[in-house]
Parts: sequence; C-alpha cells; structure tokens
Amino acid sequence: MTEKRKTFTIVIGDGAYTSERPYTMLRFAYTALLEDHKVNIFLVEDGIFVGKKNQNPTTYDNIGKWMTDVISEGANVKACGVCMKARGLSEDELIDGIEKTSMNGFVEMCEEADNVLFS
Repeated sequence: MTEKRKTFTIVIGDGAYTSERPYTMLRFAYTALLEDHKVNIFLVEDGIFVGKKNQNPTTYDNIGKWMTDVISEGANVKACGVCMKARGLSEDELIDGIEKTSMNGFVEMCEEADNVLFS
C-alpha cells in the first residue's frame, strides 16, 4: 500500500529566539521534507524574524541555518508583508528563497494543505 504524501502548512508566529517553537517547527518541516511531504511555511507576527538573514546566536541553535536547510530541501516559505512593514523588516533582509506575501498567500497555503500547524 502506497502512503499518500501530505502537504503541511506551518505557521510560525513566535520570534526566532523567544521560545523553542520556531526551532521545533523547523525540525518538523525538515523531517517532513526528508519523508517526501510538501511543506509550506508562513511567517507571521514576530515569526518574520525567523526568516532574517545573518543570524548568529551564541547560545542557541541557529534558526537561520535551519530555515536555509528547509528551503534547500524544497519548502515554500512566505512572510507576511503587513507584519514586515510594522516591524521595519525589508525584503532584502530575508533569507534567500523567502517571498513576501499577503493574507491571500496564506489562504492559498491553507487551501492546499492536508494539515495546518500553528506555533
């Protein structure tokens, strides 16, 4: 029996180093991708900072590296443009492969998902 590959949409709303949730969600995303599932990630609220370039924490696992790895494995990652504007984060500050979008982009991600996980 062939197992159906699923599409997961993961919403990250916590900042990169404010809790372990973004790290946990990126680990989940990476594992799902390695198992040939499709992964969408929507960065919203302070979660937009999970997608910021040039992260270099000294006491935490590097969330930016996890994000880069997830993108290289095929994740579709988008960031909320309204949240970016409110926090002064520009598109050129995002890790390569992350696209700015609106709530319409988020709706599309949810429409195609078998499961939506919100952290």
